Amino acid sequence: MNLTIKDIAKMAGVSPATVSKIMNNYGGISEATRQKVYKIIEDTKYQPTFSAKSLATKKSNLIGLIYAGKINVDFKHPFFNEVVNSFKKAVGALGYDLLLFSNEKFYQGESKYLERCKHFHVDGCLIVAGDEIEEAVCEIAESEIPCIGIDLKLEGPNSSYIMTDNAKIGMKVVENLYLNKVKKVAYIGGKQDSLISSIRNEGFIDAMKQFGLPLNEEWIHYGDFFEESGYYAMKKILQGDGWPEAVFAASDMMALGALKAMKEHGVRVPEDIQLIGCDDIESCRYSDPPLSTVKQDKHKLGKLAAYMLDDLIRGNVEIHPVKVDPELVIRSSSIER
Repeated sequence: MNLTIKDIAKMAGVSPATVSKIMNNYGGISEATRQKVYKIIEDTKYQPTFSAKSLATKKSNLIGLIYAGKINVDFKHPFFNEVVNSFKKAVGALGYDLLLFSNEKFYQGESKYLERCKHFHVDGCLIVAGDEIEEAVCEIAESEIPCIGIDLKLEGPNSSYIMTDNAKIGMKVVENLYLNKVKKVAYIGGKQDSLISSIRNEGFIDAMKQFGLPLNEEWIHYGDFFEESGYYAMKKILQGDGWPEAVFAASDMMALGALKAMKEHGVRVPEDIQLIGCDDIESCRYSDPPLSTVKQDKHKLGKLAAYMLDDLIRGNVEIHPVKVDPELVIRSSSIER
C-alpha cells in the first residue's frame, strides 16, 4: 500500500504539517507526539516521495549537470570525464544526486535550462564548457539558481567558476624547453575563438617572447583539441622548410594526433623532435613513447567545484573564481638534460 503523509497524519491524529516538521527535525513539537509519529512511520515502513521531501524541505538535493554549447564535450571527453567523476563523488558525499540535462532541442527553441531547473527543483548546477554556448546558459547563470562553471566564466549573482590557470601552461612548457637548450618550438593550439584556447595561445606566445625565442609562423597551427586536428597540423609543420626541435600541443589529444603524423613521416620522438601535450589524460601514460604533458589537476578541479557549489547553495560565503596551478609532467617524449 502506498501511504501518503496525510495517511500518516490521520493515523497519528495530527496534521500533515506536524508530520512534515517531525520528519525534517523542526522544533516546537512535543516529544510524545514526535515518538508517536516515528513509531507509525517505522511500523508502516513509510517512505516519503521525492516530491513530498522537496516540498517539505525546499531542497531536492539534486544538482543539474549541463554540458553547454552547440558543440559540447559530453561525458566521453577524457579530460572533462575525470573532472565530472571527481565532482560526482564529492557531491555524492555531500548528499546530492546528479541530473543530466540534454540540450538536443535547444536550437529548435523548444526548451530552456532555467525552466527545467525550476521544474525539477534543482538546488544548483554544474555547467561544463563547450563551443557556441547557448543563450540559455547565460539565462540560468543570471538567475537565483547557484551555478559553477568548469572552464566557463559565469559571473551571475549566484554563480562562479573554476579552471586551470591556463596562462601559466605555456610558460611551464617553454621554460622547461629553454632550460634544456631547446629554442625552435612549434605550437598546435586549440580553436582561436575559444576562451581557453585564446588564454593558452597567448600564454605560449608571451613565454616565447619572454625568453627571446623566435616565433616561426610556419610552425604555429590551430586545431580543435581533438586528435585529427593535431594530426593534420603536424603534417603541415613537417611539410615546411626545416623542422622544429620541439612541438607543444595545447591538448593531449592533439599531441597524440601529432605523434601519429610524426611516426608516419619517419620522425623519431624525442630524438628528432620532442613533443609535449596538455591535460594529462590517462592515455598519455600508454602512448609510444609516453607523452610529456602539463597536468591539469582534474581531481582537485572536480572536488573544488563540488564544495564551491555546495557553499553557494547553502549561502555560506561569497564565492570568487578559482584558478588551479598546472604541473609539468616529463615523460619519454621529451628530453631532460
